[in-house]
Amino acid sequence: MTRRILLSAFAMAALLVGCATTPAPAPLADTLARDPQLSTFNRLVAQAGLTEELRAAGPLTVLAPTDEAFKAVPAKTLEALAADPAQLKAVLSYHVIAGSLASAEIKPGSVKTRQGSNLTIAKAGTFITADDAVVQQADVVATNGVAHIIDRVLMPPKKP
Repeated sequence: MTRRILLSAFAMAALLVGCATTPAPAPLADTLARDPQLSTFNRLVAQAGLTEELRAAGPLTVLAPTDEAFKAVPAKTLEALAADPAQLKAVLSYHVIAGSLASAEIKPGSVKTRQGSNLTIAKAGTFITADDAVVQQADVVATNGVAHIIDRVLMPPKKP
């Protein structure tokens, strides 16, 4: 009897550990929303009306700036973006690339963003950059693509 109770306890513990450590696969919008260091990015994505785009079939690659990255952006710039939904959407779309680009597939060069401008990416060993941002956490896998957590907010080039 004691052995049966112990085996049941071990089985229950294994089940609980499995559930706690492996969240269900989800689209990029929902996967990124789970990460507390991306709360500013997620709030701005919702404000710009991009949440459904990040839930769409994809595949997409998202370069998601951390809250710390947003703190480095001048307050006036963030206020201007908040007041101009089209510009906010353009800046956030500059962080999205059509297609799934895992870190193992990154080759130095440029890629076209959903905003329409090219973004320069580079890789040396496990060190990856996108424009002047450094990837802090690569390959956050979602059902419709992949995200890379970056340390800077990327600004698209000014159109002439």
